[in-house]
Amino acid sequence: MMADVVVFGTSDFASLARFYLTHDSPHEVVAFTVERDYLPESGRFEGLPVVPLDELPSHYPPDACLAFAPASHYRMNTLRERIYGLLRGAGYELVSYVSSKATRFPGLEIGDNCLVLEDNTLQPFCRIGSNVVLWSGNHVGHHATIEDHAFVTSHVVISGHCVVGRNSFIGVNATLRDGITLGAHTYVGMATAVTRDTAERSVVKGNPGEVMKITSDRLER
Repeated sequence: MMADVVVFGTSDFASLARFYLTHDSPHEVVAFTVERDYLPESGRFEGLPVVPLDELPSHYPPDACLAFAPASHYRMNTLRERIYGLLRGAGYELVSYVSSKATRFPGLEIGDNCLVLEDNTLQPFCRIGSNVVLWSGNHVGHHATIEDHAFVTSHVVISGHCVVGRNSFIGVNATLRDGITLGAHTYVGMATAVTRDTAERSVVKGNPGEVMKITSDRLER
């Protein structure tokens, strides 16, 4: 069903979200919202009003429109997680966008505020949590789980029965062997081959992947 949507942000992510919702969904973007310190001087973005987040319910109440907050992976997705919580706390239902050019099957479990772009393959029995970004061209294998607030870039292979822990980040062209679990807040570098489970806040790089001495909490600062 068609609904009016307010998008969080005035960056490339917000611009892309508006484009995809406009051209590949029944929804209409009617405004943008940001935290007060980041309001543009013009009060507008792409010709639409930009409303302070703390005033959003007064202008676009949650019983009249949906929200969408596809923010970046900044600080291991903790910014995205915070904005998601603020919008949910204000009473908004958050829309998920799954590209019509993604491959999916009946029974897909997917949470709210997800952004799934073109050419993703979501095999049967995989599960996607809330506030997850799947950029273009990924493979999510059968019976795999991607937990809340994770960010998967492009051309990543997540094999069957894998678990990607919450707030994890997976770089371009990375591969996860079947049946492994990434602990929460794991950072996987570009072109890394992950062949074993990782502990929470691991940083893994290389082929074969090696766990670095630093932990990903340093990336959240």
